[in-house]
Amino acid sequence: MSPGGEGRRGVALSDRQRLDWLRLIRSDNVGPATFRDLINHFGSAQAAIERLPELSRRGGSSRPIRIASVDDAERELEAARRFGAVFIGIGEPDYPSALRRIDGAPPLLAATGDLALATRVTVGIVGSRNASVSGAKMAARMARELGSAGYAIISGLARGIDAAAHRASLDAGTIAAMAGGLDQPYPPENLDLYNEIRSGRGLAISEMPMGWEPRARDFPRRNRLIAGVGLGLVVVEAAQRSGSLITARRAADFGRLVFAVPGSPLDPRAAGTNGLLKEGAIVTTSSQDVIDALAPSSRIQTDDNPALEEPGGDDATPFEEPAAEDRARVIEALGPSPAEVDDIIRHTGVPAQTVYLVLIELDLAGRLHRHPGGMVSLAFDDP
Repeated sequence: MSPGGEGRRGVALSDRQRLDWLRLIRSDNVGPATFRDLINHFGSAQAAIERLPELSRRGGSSRPIRIASVDDAERELEAARRFGAVFIGIGEPDYPSALRRIDGAPPLLAATGDLALATRVTVGIVGSRNASVSGAKMAARMARELGSAGYAIISGLARGIDAAAHRASLDAGTIAAMAGGLDQPYPPENLDLYNEIRSGRGLAISEMPMGWEPRARDFPRRNRLIAGVGLGLVVVEAAQRSGSLITARRAADFGRLVFAVPGSPLDPRAAGTNGLLKEGAIVTTSSQDVIDALAPSSRIQTDDNPALEEPGGDDATPFEEPAAEDRARVIEALGPSPAEVDDIIRHTGVPAQTVYLVLIELDLAGRLHRHPGGMVSLAFDDP
């Protein structure tokens, strides 16, 4: 049986809202979690933008916060339009449903190609850039067979396993997660493959600005997209220290099934996959192993959890500055070790709404670290 569709629920952003969302997410110290908290608290990106300078100052910032201008956002929207790309908001119908449900999902995704693939049930395939012939052959076979079973395939457009999976799934549906802007594909040797994908034989997605050249620190963000979009992740050849293992860890954090193809103990390219098997990954020697394991979850339709939407701003939480003693209690409860926000609320006795607002202030001032699982800590150089 083919996997069920992920559904197309959601509310479209207006042109003005899309512009404001882009300005907010491109402003300093506004990551996905803070973006969501700002929208939830103030009701709209426009209202949140107006509050950023005050919130940053109250959080202890020593310099004015940089806010993306209307001109900046309009230039990026125009660059995307010229490239044939669009920005999809997390509450819109074309946003990948599985990605929407992860912790810290990007509020906006830039996308180019066949947008229908964004709502397909998807499986990730990743592995070594320095792939063996048998590894590349295995990745291609699994991609073709999973595609024939109705799954789209997502990978990272890297050399080796990624490229083999993309090429083999062009006919069935392939999604390339990008580390840089959509107009900055990497590596250069996969440019022809990328052009095939974005011409309509696949879909490319990124949360980075147009024109952004990928750097080493951007690839974990790309790996998070691969882990979040797919319901499962197949790892074919991975060294002991590799980006593929980072992707596998993120997939496990998101509650995804992780599959690993066993390899020879004598081949260092199999050390990572064999290690995943020791940690509980599903032994995978054929695509049927993946299909059988994903069959129950792939028929689940989109859940009813509310997405991040802007109904008009009428439901915004009233803006009240936290009392000085409440702010002090929250900051005192934080430290260099990650803590759950619910634990901070219980420990301090400060109302949840106030705790979240103080965390927004600290984040905008650059004094907060956010960790997987929604945990937070003070920046290490904070007293």
